[in-house]
Amino acid sequence: MRLLGLTALVVFVLDQLSKLAVIHGLNLPVVGRVEVIPPFLTFQMAWNQGMNFGLFAGDANVTKWLLVIIALSISGWVLWWMRKPGHTRTAQISAGLLIGGALGNVIDRLLYGAVADFLNMSCCGIDNPYAFNVADIAIFLGAIGLVVFTGEPKPPKKRVRKST
Repeated sequence: MRLLGLTALVVFVLDQLSKLAVIHGLNLPVVGRVEVIPPFLTFQMAWNQGMNFGLFAGDANVTKWLLVIIALSISGWVLWWMRKPGHTRTAQISAGLLIGGALGNVIDRLLYGAVADFLNMSCCGIDNPYAFNVADIAIFLGAIGLVVFTGEPKPPKKRVRKST
């Protein structure tokens, strides 16, 4: 559980620091767009009131609180699930990624009313219109990791005594 908590904390801090840097340091809400490594990496401000790709971005206040409740519920459930013995270190890291990212986006919704997305990556003549953030990356990797690296928890190994 310590590894899960440490991973969640690191993701949460990195996410919030990156958002502080681009929102307040670069003043991206006013500037709008900063070419970092064109066209591969651009900082492009987007306020996401919904879910992935802006889905369900209807009534801002209702959606905000519904998504906060869902994120906290899923984080709580994953935390409860991972408390059971037998999960691997990789599963704990995956859970920490998901929880840290979810909490980072919850803080955005509470502070700004929407999730601050700013990373935009395009390649090979394909112009990606969507932006994302560090929390989104962590949630995605954590969810994939939980699918791949978990299953039925294995009970702790029992030591076999050797008789002499």
